[in-house]
Amino acid sequence: MGIDEILELMDDMLDKAVNVPFSNKKSLIDVEKMRELVDEIRINMPKEIKAAHELVSDRRNVMNSAKNEAAAIVQRAEQRAAALVSQQEIVRQATQKAAEINAAAQEQTKELRDMTNKYVDNMLTKVEELLSNDIIDVKKARSALKNNTR
Repeated sequence: MGIDEILELMDDMLDKAVNVPFSNKKSLIDVEKMRELVDEIRINMPKEIKAAHELVSDRRNVMNSAKNEAAAIVQRAEQRAAALVSQQEIVRQATQKAAEINAAAQEQTKELRDMTNKYVDNMLTKVEELLSNDIIDVKKARSALKNNTR
């Protein structure tokens, strides 16, 4: 019999007890039966307390296990977040470096184009001067030829 059942029997005994006249609500009960019930409680109490302690211990173990699992989940999430942040940083740096390389290449292309245009313009100016001199010489030779044939 469990403690709750024993306490229920004790309560029933008190409810069914005969009131003593002129005693201000005092009652008569079977003392031997009451002692037996109290002894039963004493015998069953350690079992109930042990069960309660086991329940508390199991609860504590479940809570510790849940805390450990939660901590592991949080740690894995933090590691994953750190890896993602690291990947994003690498991508950001690579994009920045590519933009810098592209800008430098465009600047070098512009400089090379400008230098080439200046070189070609200089060469064409020299060719123009040479051709102008040659035209002058050709005109002189024609003029001299015309003057000699007359």
